[in-house]
Amino acid sequence: MDFLKSAVASAMAAKGPPFPYNFGDKVDLDPSIWTLYNGTRREDGSDCSIFSFEIAANRSALPLARNALKKLRTLRHPGVIKVLDTVESETYIYIATERLVPLRWHVKRKSLSPETAKWGLYSIARTVKFINDEASSVHGNLKVASVYTTESGEWKLGGFEVLSNVKDDEAVIYTYGSLVPDSGRYTPPELAKSGWDAIKRSPHSAVDAYDFGALIFEIFNGSFSSDQAGQTKNIPPSLHPSYKRLANPNPKARLTVAHLLEQGRRNGSFFDTPLIKLTEGVENLGVKTEEEREAFLDDLDQLTDDFPEDFFKMKVLPELLKSVEFGGGGPKAFGLVMKIAMKLSNEDFDAKVLPVLLRLFGNPDRAIRVCLLDNLPLMIDRLSQKTVNDKIFPQIVTGFTDVAPIVREQTLKSVLTIITKLSDRTINGELLKYLAKTANDEQPGIRTNTTICLGKIAKYLGTSSRSKVLIAAFSRSLRDPFIHARNAALMALSVTSEHFSDEDCATRVLPAICPSLIDKEKLIRDQAVKTLDVYVQRIKKAVESMPETALPPESAISGNPRMGTPQAEAAAGWAGWAISSFTNKLSAAAGDITSSNGASSVPASSSAPPSRPSTAAPTTSNSSASPLHRQAVKSPPPSAPLIRNPSTTGELFFPEDDNNDDGADFDAWGDMGDMDDNDTSTPNKMTASISSNQSNDNPFAEPSSSKKKSAVTTMASSKPFDDGSEPDFAGWLTQQAEKKKGGVLGGSKALPKGLGKTTTATTAKKTTVPVKSKPVVVKKKIDTKPKDDDGDDGWGGW
Repeated sequence: MDFLKSAVASAMAAKGPPFPYNFGDKVDLDPSIWTLYNGTRREDGSDCSIFSFEIAANRSALPLARNALKKLRTLRHPGVIKVLDTVESETYIYIATERLVPLRWHVKRKSLSPETAKWGLYSIARTVKFINDEASSVHGNLKVASVYTTESGEWKLGGFEVLSNVKDDEAVIYTYGSLVPDSGRYTPPELAKSGWDAIKRSPHSAVDAYDFGALIFEIFNGSFSSDQAGQTKNIPPSLHPSYKRLANPNPKARLTVAHLLEQGRRNGSFFDTPLIKLTEGVENLGVKTEEEREAFLDDLDQLTDDFPEDFFKMKVLPELLKSVEFGGGGPKAFGLVMKIAMKLSNEDFDAKVLPVLLRLFGNPDRAIRVCLLDNLPLMIDRLSQKTVNDKIFPQIVTGFTDVAPIVREQTLKSVLTIITKLSDRTINGELLKYLAKTANDEQPGIRTNTTICLGKIAKYLGTSSRSKVLIAAFSRSLRDPFIHARNAALMALSVTSEHFSDEDCATRVLPAICPSLIDKEKLIRDQAVKTLDVYVQRIKKAVESMPETALPPESAISGNPRMGTPQAEAAAGWAGWAISSFTNKLSAAAGDITSSNGASSVPASSSAPPSRPSTAAPTTSNSSASPLHRQAVKSPPPSAPLIRNPSTTGELFFPEDDNNDDGADFDAWGDMGDMDDNDTSTPNKMTASISSNQSNDNPFAEPSSSKKKSAVTTMASSKPFDDGSEPDFAGWLTQQAEKKKGGVLGGSKALPKGLGKTTTATTAKKTTVPVKSKPVVVKKKIDTKPKDDDGDDGWGGW
């Protein structure tokens, strides 16, 4: 049992304490006692670096490794490597630090700009000063291999293998200083001659001062050897005097690093650069006064693009974001944020900047809101459509109704930037609603910019409402009293003509433009001419593809002439359309005519139109209209002789219908002749005209001497009724043709079929109706019928 416990304890001791980091790729280094690995933390996967020392492989350097471990644990300074964790066992020593890159990589690639090199040297000089003065120690291993750069680009100092306190008589540097790899190249002359104990006889800072001079030369030239000390090759001229004093062979005459810093900070000196000022001021930006903050931001704004991007991303950007959001940095600080953010990758932008931006868009501070809108073009490409449409746009639209005109105007201008990131529903809904408000803004500049905005976003509007929205908006702007608003509307119409249909161009756009042609301002008149020409050319191009006429071909209508269209044929064609017009309306007439004693009759002419008395048994048949309509299409040719037989003449206009009684034959006529002249309603227009035409202009009116003629004969002697708009030429032409043949029109005029068909009872009743010898002249409302001339010239005017 005891043996088992002993075996387990030995195994645990051999394994050593737990180390919560994973080893990654090995990193190349200059000659060193350490092996450097890239690593990650097991808990969260964060990056780190791991310095590994295998005791069995390099036991002679174990005191150096343990001294470095001790000093890294106890020495805390911003310029010293940051230690995350350490593990020491009987077989190894592990030191986990922040992710580091050897400075040697940058020196070999010559990727350091002069400004970056000065900034790094300044940082190392501050750390060395701290070690020499505050810690009363000697670094003793200052060279390029002891300097590393972090993810932020800052230079950090390591290589603490022989770092010793001068007050310690048993310090490691005195005994193991010569065991440091590649130490012979960097050893000061006095130590090379007298050994490391000579440190006690000289200022303890003299060793680090000499090594700092070697570091300067190596950074600007790539390498260093002892015989190159004091040479100024490739070193900036502003550093020459101080560098030579650092490389002085006499340790007591050397310039200390502390004095170097003091000289370099003077105005115009080598450490007086914007980048160095930035590093000193960014860490306490939140506690600076307003004047100090403004001065710091001015210096930061003057930085050029050759400064280390990583430092701005890791150090400056977070401080600026905190200053903008909480510390009152204001628009100037935000402008610098965007300048730095443009150099970030999309992943870094989303992680470091986007969350703060979304919170800032909800900030009520108008200065911040205006600054956000001004810088929106710089960030829009980094923002997803969902982010803009769902999170940013709802915050932006509050600016449309802000009381400050500058906020409304900047909000309006931002529409052009974000329009590509908005959904169709947002554009055609909420956005247009707010643009309608800015189109009526009290500020003329905002109204003008709204018109310009609509012209530029026209292609993004919905096709169903685009033309309606644009024409309404631009037409309103054309009446704006502000000259530039009218000019903007004309220019917007010019560039959006492709979005309007040909019909809209001709009927809506051109009428809206025309008043601008006589505008009081020449600028508007000239622009109106240009805009008008755009639409005129558009319409000219459109009508080139249109047919010459919309009427059907002549061959399609030759068999059935159009009503109201004169034909080039004989009188039969005229009679055809005239009778067709008359019978169409006659067939639509309704009602009956009865005499005062209850029988159907034609009312006598009187001074006023007679009222229609009621009848006990009205005749409801309209069968006479249908045959009349059928006959109208087939009007008799004018060359046919006038038939003297009344029954035969009636057959020409009213075909025989055995089912019709006598009363039905009078219905259509009586209904049309019984209308009141003063009725102006639409259904009575035809009948009113017809009543008017029953006057002395009627070519078929009965002479006054025929008092003894029956009412039926009077009806037969009258000419066909006029429909008020198209004269009845059929009967007139027939009569004229008969006159030319020598025929005499007398009391035996032929009646249309049906009107001459009477029974005994009906005839008896009709003969008792008195007929006045003198017809009463009724005032005509419209005289559109031809004159009663004996020749054919009476209708020639038609």
